[in-house]
Amino acid sequence: MTTTLHPRPEAASAAPRRSPGRRLASPRRLGGGSLTRHVALGCLVIILGFLTIYPLGMLLYGSFHSTPPGVAGEFNLDGYRAIFTASNALVLVNTIGISLAKTIPSLLMAILLAWIIARTDTPFRGALEVLITLPFFIPPILTAMAWGMLGNEQVGLINMAWRWLSGSDNALVDIYSYGGVVWHMCQYSVPFLFLFIVDAFRAMDPSLEESSRMCGASRWTTFRRVTLVLMLPVLTSSFILSFIRGVESFESALFFGTPAGIKVITTEIYEAINHRAVPDYQYATALSFAILMLMFVLVIWQWRLLRGRSFQTVTGKGYRPSVTELGRWKWVTFAVCVLFFVVTVVLPVGQLFLGSFFQFFGFYGWDMLTLDHYRAVWSNREVWRAFGNTLFLGLTGATVTMILGAVVAYISVRTRWRGRLLIDALAWLPWMMPGMVLGVGFLWAFAMLPGPITIYGTIWALLLAYITLGTPIATRVMSGSYHQLAYDLEECSRVHGASWLQTFWRVIVALSWPAFAVGWILTFFGIMRELSASILLYSAGSEVLSVVLLKMWTNGLAEQVSVIGLIMMLMVIVFRWVHLRLLKKRLSTL
Repeated sequence: MTTTLHPRPEAASAAPRRSPGRRLASPRRLGGGSLTRHVALGCLVIILGFLTIYPLGMLLYGSFHSTPPGVAGEFNLDGYRAIFTASNALVLVNTIGISLAKTIPSLLMAILLAWIIARTDTPFRGALEVLITLPFFIPPILTAMAWGMLGNEQVGLINMAWRWLSGSDNALVDIYSYGGVVWHMCQYSVPFLFLFIVDAFRAMDPSLEESSRMCGASRWTTFRRVTLVLMLPVLTSSFILSFIRGVESFESALFFGTPAGIKVITTEIYEAINHRAVPDYQYATALSFAILMLMFVLVIWQWRLLRGRSFQTVTGKGYRPSVTELGRWKWVTFAVCVLFFVVTVVLPVGQLFLGSFFQFFGFYGWDMLTLDHYRAVWSNREVWRAFGNTLFLGLTGATVTMILGAVVAYISVRTRWRGRLLIDALAWLPWMMPGMVLGVGFLWAFAMLPGPITIYGTIWALLLAYITLGTPIATRVMSGSYHQLAYDLEECSRVHGASWLQTFWRVIVALSWPAFAVGWILTFFGIMRELSASILLYSAGSEVLSVVLLKMWTNGLAEQVSVIGLIMMLMVIVFRWVHLRLLKKRLSTL
């Protein structure tokens, strides 16, 4: 979420006047600093290189290696030859088609919801905004399992209700289909796009829209030919980002596509390693490298498409965003927002709650009520070990990731060191590496480390993967905060004798800690959601909750899955509440 900030008039008037000959404060040059500083910057490059370049290089190495990681073999092109088949052509078509099929309706729905929240007089817009964004923070594996129970063709609650109401013998929905895959992906794509678009609506100067209306254009014509055109850059960027996320999606295709014989690139990589009598690592690695190149092409396309476009919708002229008065229609827009929340949150969470109290999923008689599933989960040592691992990785991973992102953002934004572009590029590289691809890269990377260094098969493998995946988000959050701080603050601290470390801790960190806290919460949610990298890197004893849930679902323990899902939902609600409180406090201090 991007927030546009304006300096307060009183702050501007209180600022000390500069003499005409004095230059404005600017980022400091680190090119001629102390040896300690050079060593620290070198260590940072090594750390980022280990997290990004090393697994990427090992991914390329593994794509030419004929045997699994750590086993002697030969180099050949068999992995790439295996990619170019008719079945993989269908996999590629499925991947691109499903991603497009979910991105287009998701974008349209997100535009509608963002317009309702930002530009209309719909009642309770603040509360509705929180409800609309909530699905983004729920781990996809939870809603996937819930919809697997809701939309099951035979015993799904929706189809059972439909048969009871209509008397028909046919099912209303079949979640295990192309439509089911797209539907589940849309539930996360809509709030993701909404977060990008709603602030753009708020920041737009309405004078051009007012001019259009004064010239006789209708509201629809004004919205179509003025509002959407002004928002074209952010809409284009959002579309491409959503499409990329669709290409790298894993959970939806795994749960609803695999039973129906629908394969995408991520599930093909997963099956090549986990569901074959002899795991084909070379093929999986070559396919992973191919999807990485596809991501690279999409990112370059995005840069070229948006190059030269202006995202400035706020000018120096004061304005007040216009609000459309809908009259009686405001209750229709209110109902649309509530319906979205009910379908994406209430239904799946309600299914988890209902399923946790019945002996067998799909049999909802009074005589089937039981608490056995809660007792089974309570006594399951693997579940509690996974719960502890998830908390440890979430707390530790979020903290380390934000510290790393804070340092990278500081060098990128507030210094003139000539190597800052390299550091920034290394930190952003994981943005185009799907979790499944990164997991394969780390499989090779950890297996090829020297003997005394043991990471492969430990919980530290998961921690390093989570830090890598979260670094781009941490860097972006902290960069935005650092841009808001005047360079005079650091100069004043250094003039009064403070060291760089004291200045960084007591000035920069102290002023940007609200952004740090918000980024920490977002990173923690990202770790809780992650499945694709976890499923490849975990070992016995290092399972996280998402992996345990997948194993239990595969073993037919849907009822116990519901219990664990409710526990995870409680965690999501608590941390989302903390996130909103911190965000509110951050905005109130600006």
